[in-house]
Amino acid sequence: MKILLTQPSQERGLGFRSLAVVEPLGLESVAGHLSEHSLKILDLRVENRLADVLKEFRPDFCGINCSFTIDVYQTREIAAAIKKWERRVPVFVGGHHASLSPEDFYCSDIDGVVVGEGEVAMGDLVRAYERGKNWKDLAGLVINEPAGPHRTPDRPMVENLDELPIPARHLTRNYRKHYYLGFQKPFCIMETARGCAYRCDFCSVWKFFNGKCRMKSPERVIEEIKTIPEKYLFLADDNFLQSIPRAERIAHLLIENRIKKRITFQARSDSIVRQPGIVPLLRKAGFWKVFIGFEKIDEEALSQLNKHNSIQNNEEALKILRAHGMEVIAAFIIDPSFQKQDFQRLRQYILDRKLYSPSLTILTPLPGTDLFARVKEKLVTTNYELYDYVHAVLPTKLKLADFYQEFTELYKTGYAWSQIGWEGAAAILRHTFKFSHLLSMKRAAWDSVDPLNYLAGHQRQAVPLRTTQGWSGFRGCGQ
Repeated sequence: MKILLTQPSQERGLGFRSLAVVEPLGLESVAGHLSEHSLKILDLRVENRLADVLKEFRPDFCGINCSFTIDVYQTREIAAAIKKWERRVPVFVGGHHASLSPEDFYCSDIDGVVVGEGEVAMGDLVRAYERGKNWKDLAGLVINEPAGPHRTPDRPMVENLDELPIPARHLTRNYRKHYYLGFQKPFCIMETARGCAYRCDFCSVWKFFNGKCRMKSPERVIEEIKTIPEKYLFLADDNFLQSIPRAERIAHLLIENRIKKRITFQARSDSIVRQPGIVPLLRKAGFWKVFIGFEKIDEEALSQLNKHNSIQNNEEALKILRAHGMEVIAAFIIDPSFQKQDFQRLRQYILDRKLYSPSLTILTPLPGTDLFARVKEKLVTTNYELYDYVHAVLPTKLKLADFYQEFTELYKTGYAWSQIGWEGAAAILRHTFKFSHLLSMKRAAWDSVDPLNYLAGHQRQAVPLRTTQGWSGFRGCGQ
């Protein structure tokens, strides 16, 4: 059977699209479980020619990844285009947003939603279709029917992640030169674990994984890394240090196998403070940059996020990491209630601690999170294209133009050459793959510091999404 797996283009909105294009790891992972079929991954961010691919490849079954809220409209448009080409071809949607908000995909152009992990579910789904069996007999699906969506029983998650095949990265071979994370290129992303033990109210990850954490064995991690030719590697785990003994074993295996990578990972500051001895070992093994969610600069604001961490831990982790030459990307959440003095305090905090290239996002209540349930009545827009972490979808205390002016000033502070310093600038230039990529990143930076670009997003009209409540009929995605 011919199966087409599609990644939306993310051509709309601002957000991270201009600063990073990472491989569709979810689709690669699903494809790894469908190896007995003829497969094609179409990444519309790189190759925006859906109509041509449908005619050339002629798929028998289609899957679309919708992990991000900003991709909802494009996902529905892709489904409509597929059904216009051939009505009989099944179309299913999966990913984080689709799993947590399947009602956004209730339309006649979409046959259903795969809820949760997709590898085994897609295998069962395709097999049932081949054999003419009823999808309702399968777990972990929401089947779209004219009478309404039919939800099947929950599917248990994969207990042993080592049993999952290595993602089918060969299917994105022609795209790989286009993937990057900032100045990191050639670049690859992989996961060594799934889930998070914490319950931050703004996060959808623990919701998606039902609050469970599972980890691949160090040996399985090294097996996969050996298949990756790219120099730069990003570990997508929410907290790579949730098991220090496992992290130590992975580091030792990297050294023993003489694997030379530049690895970026994500970790909580309290994990680093509790086990500072892990840092020099990781540095020796090729770990060079860590992404840490500082989130806030005062304890009260941090506690409101249910983070269960402290500003003191953030400060101490920063000292430990820098003492061993580890670069730190500190992530901060900008509250829509910020006044000018709040922006000024954060700017000064960034300057005082020389936190160049910080991650700056506006508090965004993603559907399916505890935060969304708590504040949904306060939302000022239902336009999903603004749910890109850099637009305010909750009321701001400042006038919107003033809020974005202050927000862009934060970017100027964190990304100014004077803040980065000569050493940081040299590192950026040294690791830039091509001069053309440097120019592209420069254009992206200019876009990020122009408040008019953010205001323009609010002028676009939201695409109305029908829900299962008050339905007048089962219609196409674009109707």
